[in-house]
Amino acid sequence: MAAGRPFRAASAHNRKYLAMDLGIRGRTAIVCGGSKGLGRGSAEKLAEAGVNIVLAARSQGPLEEAAGEIAQTYGVTVTPIAADVTTPDGRDKLLEAAPAPDILVNNAGGPPPGMWHQWGEDEWQAAIRANMLSPIHLITAVLPGMIERRWGRIVNITSGSVKAPIAVLGLSGAARSGLTGFVAGTSRQVAQYGVTINNLLPGQHETARIESLMNNTAREKGISVEEARTQAYAANPAGRFGTTEEFGAMCAFLCSQYAGYVVGQNILLDGGAINSTM
Repeated sequence: MAAGRPFRAASAHNRKYLAMDLGIRGRTAIVCGGSKGLGRGSAEKLAEAGVNIVLAARSQGPLEEAAGEIAQTYGVTVTPIAADVTTPDGRDKLLEAAPAPDILVNNAGGPPPGMWHQWGEDEWQAAIRANMLSPIHLITAVLPGMIERRWGRIVNITSGSVKAPIAVLGLSGAARSGLTGFVAGTSRQVAQYGVTINNLLPGQHETARIESLMNNTAREKGISVEEARTQAYAANPAGRFGTTEEFGAMCAFLCSQYAGYVVGQNILLDGGAINSTM
C-alpha cells in the first residue's frame, strides 16, 4: 500500500481556520466585565468564533484598549460600553447599545473576602445587587427577544463557592447562590424556545482577583506570596491555576450551536479542587 501524504502542523498563519466552527459567526454577544480576567477570556473566545461583541466594563481606558485588541486580533466588531451594570442607568446604557443580543455573558467582580462578623447591611446589599440582582435584571431584559427569535444563550460566571462554601467568600457565595436558584427554574421554562441559561463556576484562575487572594493568604499566614501560590498549586489536583483562555473556551462552547441541550447546569472549572462525585 502506498504511503499517504503526511499531515503537517498548522502554521500560526492558518491555525485559526482549523478551529471548531461553533455555528455562531455573525451573532452578537454582550459580555459584562469584559476588559480583563474571565470576562476578557470569554470575549476573546467568542470573538474567535466570529461573534460581534458589545464589551462592558466600568473603566473607559482599559475597556477601549481591550476592545481594540480583540477587534484587531479576530476581525469582528467590538463596541465598548463604559457602564456600571450594577446600576439601572448602567444596564440601560448597555441595553441601548445592544437591544437584541443573541448571547449574554453575565460577569461581575465578587465582593472582598472577609468573615461573617464583618458584614453589615451595606455589605450584604452591595453583594446581592452586584452578584444576584444585576444579572437577573439583565436576563429578564433580554429573554423576551430571545424567546421571540427562538434562539439565545445566557452564561453566568458565578463561583465554585456556590457548590462548596469558602468561608471568606461568604458574601459572594450567598449572593451567587440566589442567582443560581433563579437560573435553575427559569432555564427550564425557556429551553423550549431554543434559549439556554447555564452557569460557569470558576475555581482559581490566573486573574487579578487571584493575586489579591494570594496576597491576603500570604499576609494571614505570614509567608511570601510565592509560598502561598506554591501551596495553592500543590492543593489542586491539576497542580496549577486555570487560564482565562481555557475558561473562555468553555463559555464559548456553551454559547454555541452544540449546547442547545445543556440547560440549567452549573459547570465547575476548578482543576478538580472540589472533591465531589457529582
